[in-house]
Amino acid sequence: MTGQDTQYDILGIGNAITDILARTEASFLQEQGLTPGSMTLIDVDRANALEAALAPEHIMGGGSAANTCVVAAQFGARVAYLGKVSRDDAGLKFTQDLRDNGVQFPSAPLNTQVFDNLPTARCVVMVTPDGQRTMATYLGACTCFTPDDVLPDMIAASSIIYLEGYLFDPPHAQEAFRRAAALAHKNGRQVALSLSDPFCVGRHRDAFLDLVKNHVDILFANEDEICALYETENFDTAARHTLQDTTFAALTRSGLGSVVVHDGQLTTVAPVPTQVVDTTGAGDAYAAGFLAGLTSGRSLPECGRLASVAASEIISHYGARPLSNLWEEMGF
Repeated sequence: MTGQDTQYDILGIGNAITDILARTEASFLQEQGLTPGSMTLIDVDRANALEAALAPEHIMGGGSAANTCVVAAQFGARVAYLGKVSRDDAGLKFTQDLRDNGVQFPSAPLNTQVFDNLPTARCVVMVTPDGQRTMATYLGACTCFTPDDVLPDMIAASSIIYLEGYLFDPPHAQEAFRRAAALAHKNGRQVALSLSDPFCVGRHRDAFLDLVKNHVDILFANEDEICALYETENFDTAARHTLQDTTFAALTRSGLGSVVVHDGQLTTVAPVPTQVVDTTGAGDAYAAGFLAGLTSGRSLPECGRLASVAASEIISHYGARPLSNLWEEMGF
């Protein structure tokens, strides 16, 4: 699939978040009542308390779909992003970060005459010695993303609309997702969805199932997320369900690589070996490599290989943004 008739290959829609990364021990997570490897929604007071209790090492642009957009741009994809930030310093930095990475960001900042003056969202990312990341997220301005923020001209100009599952939590987001999907299909575009987190899936399982079955062409999920969606502990059973519900799916399994489900077939893609330092953004990078390959006409196995390379680079260092030029490394 190529985007010769569109201005953008990928349009990401998600939570616009600043990431605050800190190393910590598993005992700290237990003390804080946080489930290792999960994403927990918190209020601004708890976000401040967590930051004060940790020693943040990196502060950078984040948000799952935004990470995907940045990595896809590294592969040479033409990328844009929709998300909600406030008119504060963090919002300005988030906006500039995307633009510096070659991602168009036409979204208007929070209208303080309509909504409370909420600050730009931030996510405290706690990385334990095993490389696993646990996230505590204050959504702030993200909760004000509405269907009106889904820009029809941007949808029509993009080959694939990539929806971030984390955005399902704010009150207006599900309606915004359905609007984006309807506009995409009206314009002959494809809709991709990342399930993002098994706890997020659990909170909105019926709505996610409806979205996957009726509005999504391409599904991204890890093993825990896809099993949560179909309420099974068996990965193969969950994978078979996706054959009925989507055009195809790309399902990651950590050290076991990934499985691409399409046209009645399950194709296993080997992982790219690396030293695991921080798993933050691994799924985001995987989706980026896959979509960049797909929109440039690669075969599905090749898309899976590019996805694995991208994920491998991301988990080899702290943070969810690439340190090396993936485009040059891959000869893309």
